[in-house]
Amino acid sequence: MSNSYECILTEVVGTGERKTGLIRLNRPKQLNALNDMLMDELGQALLAFDADEGIGCIVLTGSERAFAAGADIPTMAPHNFMSAFKSGLISKNWETILRVRKPVIGAVAGFALGGGCELAMMCDFLIAADSAKFGQPEIKLGIIPGAGGTQRLPRAVGKSKAMDMLLTARMMDATEAERAGLVSRVVPADQLMTEALAAAEAINGFSAPSTMLIKELVNLSFQGALSDGVAVERRYFHALFGSEDQREGMGAFLEKRAPKFQHR
Repeated sequence: MSNSYECILTEVVGTGERKTGLIRLNRPKQLNALNDMLMDELGQALLAFDADEGIGCIVLTGSERAFAAGADIPTMAPHNFMSAFKSGLISKNWETILRVRKPVIGAVAGFALGGGCELAMMCDFLIAADSAKFGQPEIKLGIIPGAGGTQRLPRAVGKSKAMDMLLTARMMDATEAERAGLVSRVVPADQLMTEALAAAEAINGFSAPSTMLIKELVNLSFQGALSDGVAVERRYFHALFGSEDQREGMGAFLEKRAPKFQHR
């Protein structure tokens, strides 16, 4: 992996024409607590992979012990309201991931707590090791989540379970997280990266315009009326009939061969 960053490691992996950008959070002594430098570097790496035509998918992960155990409390504790507001605490660099148009898979092992859980929920879908534990324990610190926890968690697991987790600070294990819909699948810890990279490689083999539009439309479904989302979906469905990949995909199906997408 590359060590050009201080708080993350990056690598390009895969055997196909389009490859996977792998980002690993790397503050092991702090259980990958999310400080400004890490979030700045994460944003830079995400945008670099998003701009790279050779990358079809991104995988974001941490360590075996922790995806990320939360925000960096020692750097946050001295703030008062005005300094937090003026500095854009959390808000200024935490949502770069939401600007990424390519699919982002979160591969979670160990703790994903507080800001770590919020960052995980910003990924497009999560594959969890059986060791994963999710939680929003901010109430123990006399605060609340500040990076979308009160908004994304109810959308993922429903109101009652979200209220339970937010108000009692209890952690959710991987089995419960899958049952509640927070993660897409649970795998043995020693197979986590194999499964995540295999999912990414499968995505890499599909047409890039299709994968990007699916991501955009699924996210749209959480933002507006169902009828509006369906109307936009239908228009994008029509638009893809002007792509080379649509002609190749349907032609390959009719000719009973594997398609060779050109991502245009």
